[in-house]
Amino acid sequence: MALGKSNSNESNWISFSDIMTGLMVIFMFIAISYIVEVQKKQQERDIIFEEFKATKEQLFAELEKEFKDDFKDWEVELDKDLSIKFTNPDVLFQSGKSEIRPNFASILNEFLPRYFEILLQNKYTDKIAEIRIEGHTDAVPAPQYDSDPYIGNVKLSQLRSAEVLKYFRGMPYYEQLSDSTEQQLQFWLTANGLSYGRTLDSSKELTAISGNPIDNDFSRRVEFRIITTSENLVERVLKEIGK
Repeated sequence: MALGKSNSNESNWISFSDIMTGLMVIFMFIAISYIVEVQKKQQERDIIFEEFKATKEQLFAELEKEFKDDFKDWEVELDKDLSIKFTNPDVLFQSGKSEIRPNFASILNEFLPRYFEILLQNKYTDKIAEIRIEGHTDAVPAPQYDSDPYIGNVKLSQLRSAEVLKYFRGMPYYEQLSDSTEQQLQFWLTANGLSYGRTLDSSKELTAISGNPIDNDFSRRVEFRIITTSENLVERVLKEIGK
């Protein structure tokens, strides 16, 4: 009897051991699958960031090569973030006005066709998400547009960016574009009014960062900014990381 009970206990112990071994194997496969999935996502993120970096660097290099000498003459600045700042107060807007001056129109005639010839290359078609025309104002209130100084300048800066877009659409270069290219540009182009939220100092640095006094002449400007599709992907990756 004792022997039978011993065999029964041993049999039960073996069965329990088998169950534990099976569970460990299952957990091991789950862990391996998780590690593989994490590594796969990390590789995808690395590819996204590399693509993001390469696209921006290539666009910057092409724009710099095309406009290097002109930007010096026009007092225009190209930043690594692919923003192009037209800050020369002598060619931009008068305070409180949205009309494009003749000198600025002359520059736009030279700049815009060459700028878009670069961006409309096939290799960038699926790399660009948006091309922003940003209007910026000085810190002087614009009561003719709104009693709230900031909102008044939102409206004024919006008018300025819209005037630049309107001017571009009326150029012979634009009128000769194919229907498909015009549709592409209408999808890309936006006119944005940023009021005096991003004013510049005398060194053309953002006053919100430098803490220096506002230079109203430099702050009254237009910027062209390229947003790549990679930036949208980066934002999505960061959201996934934050979950």
